[in-house]
Amino acid sequence: MVSRSPLSTNPTIHLVYPHGERVSCPDAIGRNLGKRLEPLYKVRYYNWASLSKIIPSPGDILIGHACPIPFTIFRRSCEDKRWGRVLLLSPHCHGDNHQPAFNEHVIYDCDLYLAITGNYWFRDVPNSIFSHWYSKMRHLDLAVDRNDFPAIKKVFNAPGERKFLYIGTTAWYKNVGYLSEIAKAQPNVEFAWVGVDKGLPGIRPLGWQDFNTNEGKSVISNYDFMITVGNADGNPTTILEAMAWGLIPICTPQSGYVNYNSIPNIPLNDIDMAVSIIDDLQNVPESTLRTWQKENLILLDKHFNWDRFTNQVIDAIVSKESPTIESASIGKKASMLWAEVTNPFWLFNLRLKKLKKIPSYLAKRK
Repeated sequence: MVSRSPLSTNPTIHLVYPHGERVSCPDAIGRNLGKRLEPLYKVRYYNWASLSKIIPSPGDILIGHACPIPFTIFRRSCEDKRWGRVLLLSPHCHGDNHQPAFNEHVIYDCDLYLAITGNYWFRDVPNSIFSHWYSKMRHLDLAVDRNDFPAIKKVFNAPGERKFLYIGTTAWYKNVGYLSEIAKAQPNVEFAWVGVDKGLPGIRPLGWQDFNTNEGKSVISNYDFMITVGNADGNPTTILEAMAWGLIPICTPQSGYVNYNSIPNIPLNDIDMAVSIIDDLQNVPESTLRTWQKENLILLDKHFNWDRFTNQVIDAIVSKESPTIESASIGKKASMLWAEVTNPFWLFNLRLKKLKKIPSYLAKRK
């Protein structure tokens, strides 16, 4: 158990998470969580990539994302013993060890790790190099606000003429090469893509779309299924957004969602089986598609919503749980370090202006 100050009777929550106005994640996470915590606590918000350090009043609460960039605010702040509670909150997907490895630097200073991930990944944590974290981990599913993603799919295309839409980037964990192969194996089926990266063979490019406009909504309503085939995708919100719109999401298990009747799975990297399942979906009775629509809306209302998400965070705040975990083995530490320093995010997408500030920060510490 981590040594802590007693929880204050009126603690301030210091929330380190993107929290802008965009309805997409990660901003939707910080904004919706903070908004629901504000009636119960004073909430202060921080930029997750800031290099500053929070000085808490005794018994305050730190919640947030450690950020892959070294010397950022959560990493610098979490060691302070004046905290009444420290909760790590971030996506988790060990299908690609690059993604969560940096959390090894902070998890020993946290009471719990609230892991935003799909049920497929959470159940498999004990089989990963992060198994020593498991006793500290609590599973959080992502959420959407249905007001941000209104139902727009009213009529499905006829059997044999149904269309498939991918929404997202070409990041390595999205496995879009596999999606392209599926599309090329079915030249008579329309596959389209909303995104800003380069085009994908066999897939119709639709470019960037503003889904808040009638034009954007009209584009979506032409499609029947939202397809995503990630090989290490924790739990993409596009699946939940598609459910809210009324499209039927289909995904690989490695996109996080399994054992939901209304979210059909296709296997990873098995073209023949994927094509067979898509053929079956082309001919599913419309009554079945409408049943899946209704089931998905119920899932959003009862499970994948921000009230439930926030209540899980509140449970972690008031809980006294702070399991002790053993230090990772040398072999695990080496694997995590290698995963961290070879992370494509680190190599290609770091905010270099932040890195330029690190030498001056280090000089101040001397």
